Formats: sequence, structure tokens, C-alpha cells
Amino acid sequence: MDRFQAMQVFTRVVDCHSFTRAADNLGLPRATVTTIIQSLEAALQVRLLNRTTRRISLTPDGAAYYEHCARILAEVDETEASFRDAARGPKGRLRVDVPSVIGRLILIPRLCEFHSKYPDVELVIGMGDRLVDLVREAVDCVIRVGELQDSTLVARRIGSFSSITCGSPDYLERHGTPKSIDDLQDHHAVHYFSHRTGRTIDWDFVVDGVATPVKMRGMVSVNDAEAYLACGLQGFGLIQPARFMAIPHLQSGALVEILPQLSPSPMPISVGYMQNRHLSPKVRAFVDWVADLFGSCPLLGGAAHAARECGFPYRPGYNTLRSEVEQQNAEEQATVV
Repeated sequence: MDRFQAMQVFTRVVDCHSFTRAADNLGLPRATVTTIIQSLEAALQVRLLNRTTRRISLTPDGAAYYEHCARILAEVDETEASFRDAARGPKGRLRVDVPSVIGRLILIPRLCEFHSKYPDVELVIGMGDRLVDLVREAVDCVIRVGELQDSTLVARRIGSFSSITCGSPDYLERHGTPKSIDDLQDHHAVHYFSHRTGRTIDWDFVVDGVATPVKMRGMVSVNDAEAYLACGLQGFGLIQPARFMAIPHLQSGALVEILPQLSPSPMPISVGYMQNRHLSPKVRAFVDWVADLFGSCPLLGGAAHAARECGFPYRPGYNTLRSEVEQQNAEEQATVV
């Protein structure tokens, strides 16, 4: 039995809800289709389909086998298409997921450049702070701040996320301006809590090259970067937003930087994709383009700069991720994005 043909026949029978229609679609005699399905069930030693005179339906084993077959056949088609279409350049639908603020302020304003360079690639962009399941949600690649949580991903560092400590003039007028870390015990902060664990993310500052955690009191907690910034602008407390988010408000005077001699720990920005899948031309094109975009962005540093700031050895190209424990610790300590 040709296992690959058997997968094709089985998935076509399921998709067509009929042995007869599947046979017509594949250009095979109906008896051949029936024999292939019977041989497949015998080889697997499970029943894949429930058959009646009126309809067919999947068994639980059949449903699981169908899901695996559909994914395998799709990957084979994608691999073959990538070689056939190599001369014509990347094409097809590309699903990416990015933090909403990075997408709105950095990615979206430059999308016309990507479209001009790769007109046959259809971008589907999801924006949010939720961690997506690349396999279950059919996402091709993600842009994330901090260490990516999924150890099956390959990550390419493309920039550095730096935050800044600041407060509104109204808040500082009411509570005074802190001059040292010790002064912070007399102040309130807007809290940001992890969308994954629900835990409030502590502040930290780099002191003599070491990240020093600081616990802050607060009356408001949010898990959205723009809501976090808005609460700071309204004077609910001090904040540590992304520097690129704060710049317009610092320039207008709506926010004032405090403790400029101390910097919060920077975090790497990475683009990640599944390591167990063929890297299609469209994914490679997007990864290379976004790496160049972030490397030249005046609001962010490039990959080498990110590596130096975060204490990582920099090697051009693709780097595998850290251990799961290190990833969890890094994510918990990540500042707001």
C-alpha cells in the first residue's frame, strides 16, 4: 500500500463526505478507493470511518488521523510550491502575530514597503499581547518582547526593547520627584500584570550592571500597554513604559522622566517561527525584511545592539531559545509592551 496515496484518498473521502465523489475527484474507480481505505484501516488496526447507506462519518481515531494527514499533506504541498515558485518570488498568505503597540507604531507605518517588495504575499496581521499557539492557530511567525515561551520556536533577535521611568507633571507636583531608588517607597506606580500568569510585574533598575528589583505600591493594575500609558498620563502613578511609546509625551511635556541616571533592564525583541517546518520563501522574506526594519528604526536598536544591552553573545542569523525556566523568568520580568 502506498501510504502517501492512502492519506490523500482518506482526506479526500472525508472532505467529499462520499466514496463516490472522492473517486470521481481523484480519477479513480470507486472500488479502488474502497480498497485503499480498507487496507489503511487494516494497517493501522483501527476503524477510521463509520459507514451507512446514507452517509459516512469519522470515528474518534479517524478524526485524529485526519488532522495529522491534513497537516502532513499541506506541508508537502507548501514545500513543493516553494520550489516551483522560487523563480517568481514569495507568494501566498502569511499570518503573523505582533504586540499591538509594536504593530501600530513600527510595523504598520512601513507595510507599503513590504508590499512593494513582495506584492504576491498577502499579510494577515494579528495584534495583541496574548501568546498565540502557532500550530493550533496556523500562525507562521511572531514578533515578541522578551524570551519566546515555546521551546519549539527558532528566534532571531531583531532589536532591543528599552523602557523609561516617568510620571505626569500633575503627579510629580502632588507627590514630589524621587531622586533615588529609596525615594520610590514614598510613591505609587501603575501596575502591569502578566496576561499569562496574572502576576504583577515588578520594576527593576540596572545598578552596577546588575538588575535590582523594586516593589512598588499602586492603586491601579492593567494588562494593556496603551491603558498603562494612559493611566500614567492621568496621574494615577509613576510608570515604566516602552521608550518609543513615551517619546511623544516626553517631548510635549505630558510626561517627565525621573531617575535618568538609572535604566530599567532592557529586553530583546525577536521574530520567531516553528523550527520543525520548512522555512517557506514568504516567511524568510518577512523575517529578513522585519529584521532590516527594526535594525534601522530610530526608536529601537539593531540585533547586535540588543545582544550587547541584554548580555547575550551576538551571532548573526538565527539563535535557538533559552531553557523553559529562563524563558519564564524573563517573561515575568519583562516590562510593558
